[in-house]
Amino acid sequence: MAADTPLLQLTRITKSFAGVRALRGVDFELRAGEVHALLGENGAGKSTLIKVVTGAHRPDGGEIAVAGRAVGPLTPKSARRLGIGCIYQQPALFPDLTVAENIDLRQFASAAAWRRVDWTDRRRRAIAALEFVGARIDPAAEVRSLSMPEQQLVEIACTLGGARIVIMDEPTASLTHREQAQLFRIVRALRESGVGVVYISHRLEEIFALADRVTVLRDGASVGTHAVADIDEAGLIKLMVGREVQQLYPPAEGSPGKPVLEVDRLACPRAGVRPVSFTVRAGEVFGLAGLVGAGRTELARVLFGLTPAEAGTVRLDGLEVRIGSPAEAIARGIAYVPEDRRRHGVVLEMPVEENVTMAVHRRLFAGGWLRRTAERALAEGFIRELGVKTAGPAAPAGTLSGGNQQKVSLARWLATKPRVLILDEPTQGVDVGAKSEIHRIIRRLAREGVAVILISSDLPEVLAMSDRIGVMRGGELTAVLPGGSSAPAVMAAALGQEGRG
Repeated sequence: MAADTPLLQLTRITKSFAGVRALRGVDFELRAGEVHALLGENGAGKSTLIKVVTGAHRPDGGEIAVAGRAVGPLTPKSARRLGIGCIYQQPALFPDLTVAENIDLRQFASAAAWRRVDWTDRRRRAIAALEFVGARIDPAAEVRSLSMPEQQLVEIACTLGGARIVIMDEPTASLTHREQAQLFRIVRALRESGVGVVYISHRLEEIFALADRVTVLRDGASVGTHAVADIDEAGLIKLMVGREVQQLYPPAEGSPGKPVLEVDRLACPRAGVRPVSFTVRAGEVFGLAGLVGAGRTELARVLFGLTPAEAGTVRLDGLEVRIGSPAEAIARGIAYVPEDRRRHGVVLEMPVEENVTMAVHRRLFAGGWLRRTAERALAEGFIRELGVKTAGPAAPAGTLSGGNQQKVSLARWLATKPRVLILDEPTQGVDVGAKSEIHRIIRRLAREGVAVILISSDLPEVLAMSDRIGVMRGGELTAVLPGGSSAPAVMAAALGQEGRG
């Protein structure tokens, strides 16, 4: 391959689904030893383009060349043989297999099906792959036992072996600051070794930290390719959305009121939550920060009754309550928007309206019959209020973009009229426009007196949106910092260092 020959060349790629044009003559080029960012709002065509490159979709038209050689429509098997690997936003792992088995299956999928398994060698290879991505995970652990961030690290470890074209789709979506820094080191090492990296992220600060060039898609077409040094954040946003975006982190309005949720030495050893105490006031956004495995999601599940507390007390509006199940949490006015929207947030096969009303069905039954008119009216109200982009309330939730699925998940719990709203990674994997809208919704809820607990691995989001920041480490709350605290102060508390102030 000549030095100036692109490692990957896509020319006039088109793809339609049921008459809808998903890709409209897209051109894209990746050089060896380059990090080329691919940006665009949800629904812009990024995922479709990735699936064309990895062989999951056959393009309707256009040409694909790898290292200067036309390869025709790819299949997943031929893409792997050409050294194309993809790290997806949602880990594509087998939950009932171990970490080592998943890594072995992905890295040696083309090996003989009836080869003899060398268990010692399999474990050695898995340990090496995990160490390369900085993951401290037991190779013998079943994937279903891992947190989402841990699964993402395993997904990365599965993909990197032998690939010369690596596609990363929101690779840091579930990672915290320390794991992100390790991933950045890996990306830079891949670039130095001559690997080409296609990097997709809604976090623009990552693009400016890592990428050499950036291509922006909008409505299925490429609207520009620029050297990252030649464009700023405002320019990228305008290319992506075709308009100026309102402030990404709207300022707080008003001051928090009386305590709504008071937690005193709440603990659940089997969930890894040690005695935790904190208070959240009406109209307050209480951020929860911490590294992978710090216990933030586990604490949320205890508060919502998914893994009931074994010790400690919870008070709501001054009254002590016991929360032994999600039904009791909902009855007490606690709502929980979970981290993994595809598994727990929305039911992709169900209509939008049924997803929205799922948590309040009892209110919609009269004489044992579901009032369809009332269900649709309630769903349509939230579709308008939250700006959900959908073909209609009867459209399957799986047809929506990630940002709109997140809004539907949020609408389900807003329908319960909560006093306490727990948001676990509410903007994970959504585009900058949807992120801005979700932030405005959070501010509006706080203005209306809802006590909000915001769990996020996006440290700038936690710093900008929180009135106070609780930092967790090893299942404990190690510090509660005031709003406006610095990133180093939060990270010092997360790492258990002194002088974290």
